[in-house]
Amino acid sequence: MSRPALFVAVLALGTVAALAFQERGANLAAATMVGGFAGFALYHASFGFTAAWRRIVRERRGAGLRAQMLLIGLTCLVSFPLIAWGTGDFAARGNILPMGVASAFGAFVFGAGMQLGGGCASGTLFTVGGGSTRMVITLIFFITGSLLATAHWDFWTTGAAAGDGALVSGLKDVVSYRLNDNRGISLLREFGVGGALAIMALVLGGIAIGSALIERRAHGGLEPRRRTGSALSGPWSLTLGAVALALVGIGTFLVLGRPRGVTAGFALWGAHAWEAMGGDVSGWTYWQGWRASQVKASLFANGTSVMNFGIVFGAMAAAALAGKWAPGFNLSKRDLVTAVIGGLMMGYGARLAYGCNIGAYLGGLVSGSLHGWWWL
Repeated sequence: MSRPALFVAVLALGTVAALAFQERGANLAAATMVGGFAGFALYHASFGFTAAWRRIVRERRGAGLRAQMLLIGLTCLVSFPLIAWGTGDFAARGNILPMGVASAFGAFVFGAGMQLGGGCASGTLFTVGGGSTRMVITLIFFITGSLLATAHWDFWTTGAAAGDGALVSGLKDVVSYRLNDNRGISLLREFGVGGALAIMALVLGGIAIGSALIERRAHGGLEPRRRTGSALSGPWSLTLGAVALALVGIGTFLVLGRPRGVTAGFALWGAHAWEAMGGDVSGWTYWQGWRASQVKASLFANGTSVMNFGIVFGAMAAAALAGKWAPGFNLSKRDLVTAVIGGLMMGYGARLAYGCNIGAYLGGLVSGSLHGWWWL
């Protein structure tokens, strides 16, 4: 165990929670701690989306994919009733978003970028917390790509940019798939809680069973399950990781009243950094309306931002308890180039696609929105 790293992680997490409490009260402080638990769980379970999708495609191994289906299903059991019936302190809203050309392009770019960058958004954060210097570079350019996408928001959302913007507008007219007056399609709205849960169970179960059949056909059996070692020092099984992250998702609904997100916080960090360097985002369409106040407020007044800080320091605490927090600085040119390109692609793509694996894919599905499947 690395005691100095553990001390720094706990102190930093407590400081962020205190600043969040000062800005917005107990709910935001609680969100920080939920983020800390997310980072702790992500690190010990090595739970990611990138590797799971790559493994089912390249190696015909589906344990990671089945863990994702478990995570989504468990969260839906609580999130669907909260969205449909929650009131007062338990009121919650889902992310019901449309499906169009920009979101498809953004998701595709993000998918390629995370293979180059070596992780998704939450994966980037928890590996940064775990001591990966390469992922620090990925994170910097992830933030940069997110900021660039907000600068180009008009081009992708209205086709208003001169010249090429008209092409995007034309593509939208021909290809864009938008129903229900651009509100997206909600399973909860169409089928109610019971019907929506039944549909999700069938689809998630079908994917899990399909991945098992693919694996058995390719290898003659399923890969032995990784067992949980220590709850504090790890490692955790994928099943325990899925259950823990379902609790994180449910906790986010309870303290913030919405699904968990990650990459909107990166765009906000980029806007704050740009303004600190003398830039000005106030004239950019993306930062108009309700987002304008976010740029003026502290980073510790935003739920996604403080949860992201929590993930980093929660993962740092986990790595310290496991005795594995030891940053290295021997990076090859290949590491640097892929980190830069992958980070830029993930950041740019995530803004266009309403988020990442967490905000768009997981957040969409646990909201009952079809855009989650579109994103996948």
